[in-house]
Amino acid sequence: MRRTSNKNSLAKSAIWQNPILEYWAVHRRKKSTKHPKTPRRVRIERQILAVIACFSISIGLWENFRQLWLQDNGLSVASISNVTSFSTVLCIAGVLLVGKFVRMAKIKRFMIIAMITRTLNLLMLFLINGAENQILIYLCTAIDIIISALITTATYPLVATVMKSNGAYSRRKLVEYLFRDIGVFAGGILIGQTIGGWIVNYNACLMISIIFSAIAGIILACVKLQITERATKSKFSIVKYILKNKIQRVYMLYVLITQIAWSAATGLKMLMLTDYFDFSASIATNYLLIVGLVSDVLGILALKYFTPQNDYSTMFIKFGVRAIFFFMAFASGNIFMCFIALTWALLSSTAYENISDGYYINAIDNRHQLKYNTVRHVVNYAGDAIGMFICGQLFKYGVAEIFGVSAIFLVALLIVSFYLIYLRH
Repeated sequence: MRRTSNKNSLAKSAIWQNPILEYWAVHRRKKSTKHPKTPRRVRIERQILAVIACFSISIGLWENFRQLWLQDNGLSVASISNVTSFSTVLCIAGVLLVGKFVRMAKIKRFMIIAMITRTLNLLMLFLINGAENQILIYLCTAIDIIISALITTATYPLVATVMKSNGAYSRRKLVEYLFRDIGVFAGGILIGQTIGGWIVNYNACLMISIIFSAIAGIILACVKLQITERATKSKFSIVKYILKNKIQRVYMLYVLITQIAWSAATGLKMLMLTDYFDFSASIATNYLLIVGLVSDVLGILALKYFTPQNDYSTMFIKFGVRAIFFFMAFASGNIFMCFIALTWALLSSTAYENISDGYYINAIDNRHQLKYNTVRHVVNYAGDAIGMFICGQLFKYGVAEIFGVSAIFLVALLIVSFYLIYLRH
C-alpha cells in the first residue's frame, strides 16, 4: 500500500512538473474565479447615461444646422429669430406644467412619451423639407424646441432616482456636453460629403438626428427602473420651500446671474467670431468644436484630478479668472485680448459643476427633484433671455463692451457664490 501511494504521489508531481498541464490548470482556476458583479444602481446609471449620450448626439446634430435648414426652407433671419424666442417663452410654461403635473414615479414614462413625440415631430420636419409649408414648419420647430427643453429638464431627476451625488451630477453634465459636441463634430464632417451617391445635406443630418433620438427612447424603454419613493399626500410647494430656505434662495439668485453673465458674453458667439474676429463660417465652426471638446476633456480632468480642497479657490478659478480676462479685454480694447477672454470662458464652462451646482441640487429630496429642477430651469431660461437681450443691445458697440458688462455680472456672481459656500459650511 505504501509503495502504491508513493507511485501516485510521484505521478501527481510529474503531472504538475509538466508546464503545459500546469498552465491549463492555472488558466481554468482563473476562469472559474468570478469577478464581483457591478451594483444594480451603477448599471442603471450607465444605461441612463447612454440615453443622455444618444439624445445629446441628436441635439448636437440637429441644433447646429437647424437655423440653416430653416433658411433653406424659405424662412428669413427675422422669422427664425421670432420662432426661436417665442418657443423659448413657451418652454418656461411647458416646464412649469411638467413640474406641476408629472410625478417622480412617472418620470420614466414621461420621458419615453416625450422622446417618441420628438422623434415623430422631427420625422415630420424631414418629410416636409422643400414643401414650402411655413405654418407647419413653424409649428414643428416650436414643438421640437419645447420638447427638447422638457427632456433636458427631466434628465437629472431621472439619474437621481438611482445615483444621487455631486459626482453623478457632474457625470451627467459631462456626458451631455461631450456627446453634444460629438454630434456637432460628426455633422461638420459629414455635411457636403457623398456617401454611396447620397449627398449629406442638412436634411440628411436631420435624419441621422432622428435615428439617435429613436435609439435614446429605445434604450430608456429597456431600463428596468422602479421608483419606490413617492411624494406625500400633503400639498408640497417647492416654491414655498425655496423661499423659506436661505441657501436655496441665494442659489436661485446664483443661477440667474450665472446665466445672465454667460449669455451676455457668449449669446452671439458665432456672429462675434465672424463679424469682429474675421473668421469664416467654417473656421468659426471648427474653432467652437475644438474648444468645446477640449472644454469637455478639461471638465473631466478637473473633476478627477484638479479640484482644489478649498471651495473658494475652486469658484475663483471658474469665475474669478474669467472676470479678470473680461476686465482686461474691456480695458485694453485689444481684439486679441478679447479673443483670449472668449476662449478662456468657453474652456472653463464645464469645469467644477459638482462644486458650483451639485450640492444645492442634491440637497433636495428625490421625491421633489422634478419640481425643483423645473423651478431651476425656469430661472435659467429667464437669465438666458436677459443675457441674450443685453448681448444683442451691446453687439453694435463692440466685443470689449460686451465683455465689460459681463465682467460686472461675474463680480456679482463671485460674491454670491462665496456667500453660498459660507452658508453651506
